[in-house]
Amino acid sequence: MKVEIWSDVACPWCYIGKRRFEAALAEFKHKDQVEVIWRSYQLDPSAPRTSDTKMADVLAQKYGVSVQQAAAMNERVSTLAAEVGLDYHMEDIRHSNTFDAHRLIHLAAHHNLQDAAKERLLKAYFTEGASVGDTETLVKLAAEVGIDPEEARSVLAGNTYTDEFEADIERARMFGIQGVPFFAIDEKYGVSGAQPTEVFKQVLDQAWAESHPLIKVGSAGTDSGYCEGDNCVIPQN
Repeated sequence: MKVEIWSDVACPWCYIGKRRFEAALAEFKHKDQVEVIWRSYQLDPSAPRTSDTKMADVLAQKYGVSVQQAAAMNERVSTLAAEVGLDYHMEDIRHSNTFDAHRLIHLAAHHNLQDAAKERLLKAYFTEGASVGDTETLVKLAAEVGIDPEEARSVLAGNTYTDEFEADIERARMFGIQGVPFFAIDEKYGVSGAQPTEVFKQVLDQAWAESHPLIKVGSAGTDSGYCEGDNCVIPQN
């Protein structure tokens, strides 16, 4: 089973959705046969590479609300994040462009470290107040998850993985995705938003059942024998 997740490093709901999905996956009995792929998405492609503007000010301008209302929005999402074990510090967030962060995640995928890189970048942004648009910060974070820092620096200095980033964005358009997080399961089931864990459980079970239908062999009845405990009785002709 393949699960593609469109997400942005600067999306607070994406981190919450990641945790809720992970909780569902942990209880899914076929979890070892699930491939999770992180896809790129940018909520604000025009964001500066790095900025010291407070997130409450950014939200107030984006949604046309007061700074106080924006701060209340941040407090609400922080409370929900805490419910799944995340420690948000929205007041310390440094508004950043996430283009290079996404390219770094593609580099990590090349080394089978995609999930680790995604997790580290989200924590850096929402908990540690790191600028995920700053090259040296990204190089440092890459090294922490096991990527050679010089390789990371070389990638970020050029255009490597730009095509992969743009392919993810185009694939999102094909699926009609207009917001994140978005979870696509086997290209048949789509889950939009940071849904409760129970929703993810139901979708995983349903998708698995559809792709692995139960095929009955034989028929139930007196001619089929019976099983008791560890033993099955086979009728003799």
